[in-house]
Amino acid sequence: MAATTHAPRRARTSSGPLVIRRRSPRRRRSATLTALTAIVLLYTLLPLAWLVINATKTQEGLLGTFGLWFDGDFALFANIGDTFTYGGGIFTRWLLNTLLYVVVGAGGATLLATIAGYGLAKFDFPGKKAVFAIVIGAVAVPGTALAVPTFLMFSGLGLTDTPWAIIIPSLVSPFGLYLMWTFASDAVPDEILESARVDGAREFQTFFRISLPLLAPGIVTVLLFTVVATWNNYFLPLIMLKDPDWYPLTLGLNSWNRQASTAGGEAIFNLVITGSLLTIVPLIAAFLLLQRYWQSGLSAGSVKG
Repeated sequence: MAATTHAPRRARTSSGPLVIRRRSPRRRRSATLTALTAIVLLYTLLPLAWLVINATKTQEGLLGTFGLWFDGDFALFANIGDTFTYGGGIFTRWLLNTLLYVVVGAGGATLLATIAGYGLAKFDFPGKKAVFAIVIGAVAVPGTALAVPTFLMFSGLGLTDTPWAIIIPSLVSPFGLYLMWTFASDAVPDEILESARVDGAREFQTFFRISLPLLAPGIVTVLLFTVVATWNNYFLPLIMLKDPDWYPLTLGLNSWNRQASTAGGEAIFNLVITGSLLTIVPLIAAFLLLQRYWQSGLSAGSVKG
């Protein structure tokens, strides 16, 4: 947002010398920028508002009322209870599967990205430029382009329809590696590392005691990105898993949604919407709790990136 600078005002003091006083600058309000911000805000919040409102409706109220207004029958808590008990409590199993994939997959991806990014930033070795080119190229490749080759490889290893088919690909995060690489280059001064080495500290001691606290904002940023990517992962589980007992939430809710189109299937759109609302609550909570670290990590990582 642009700021206007006003011309200095000249004034004389009682003793005679000329004193130049500058007026405090005023911020110019841009109607176009305000309108664009309002459009983006509406585009972001409208689907969330629709989800919250319709999660309070019964199946009949969902189909017979306006989507952006409440029904007379407030059924949110009943829908939550039915979501966890429908199909023998399969929603709980899907939730636990998703937590497993996130804790092991996203947590492992964050750990590997932190260690590898730190090593690439603070150590010189032959082929470092080639590794940099490979990482940049991997960032540019979409995950969907690798899904089918990954399926063929895991099928040959006999790992399809198992949790490992979701966890192992989730351990690789090229963007997280690149972000930690650029962040560690500026967040950990070389002088501190040299002082620790002179004092006789080993590399692992230096990393865990000195570097790791300095890398905390970047680690949280990478963790949030990998958690969101793993939590919302849909295409990879779709081609890897056949057993509903290993479905994540995304695939499980989609199977409920397709249930109405099958012969003799029961329409449970109210449970699908309620389950979708329950699915995004942990992500919103994670972003709100870790927002301070996330923003600082992004700003620091963008200095060199």
